Amino acid sequence: MKGTYLGEFEEVVLLAVAIRSGDAYGATVVNEIEQQMNRAVNLGAVHSALNRLYEKGLVSSQMGGASQERGGRRKRLYSVTAAGRRALEEARQLRNQMWEAIPTTAWA
Repeated sequence: MKGTYLGEFEEVVLLAVAIRSGDAYGATVVNEIEQQMNRAVNLGAVHSALNRLYEKGLVSSQMGGASQERGGRRKRLYSVTAAGRRALEEARQLRNQMWEAIPTTAWA
C-alpha cells in the first residue's frame, strides 16, 4: 500500500465516494462533486484519483451489474475502506486544528 497522504482533490473524491455510499462510480462521483462544490470536474481526473485512492488502500472496488443504458457494460463501483475513513477523519482533524490556531488578529 502506498502512503496515505491525501491531496485536496483526492480528499474531495473520497468524500464524494462516501456520500454516494453503494452507488459510487466515475460519473456519480463527478456529479456529486459538481453538485456539492459548484465546480466543474473532469471525468478522467476523477478516474485517476480513484485509481490512486485504490492503490493507497483508501477505497475498494467491485464490478456492478451490466445495464442496457451502458450498452451492456458493467460499472466499477467504489466504496471507502476503513483506512479511507481514518484518512478522512485525520484530514478533518488537521484542518480543524489549523483553523483553531489562527489568531483573531489575523483577520484584521
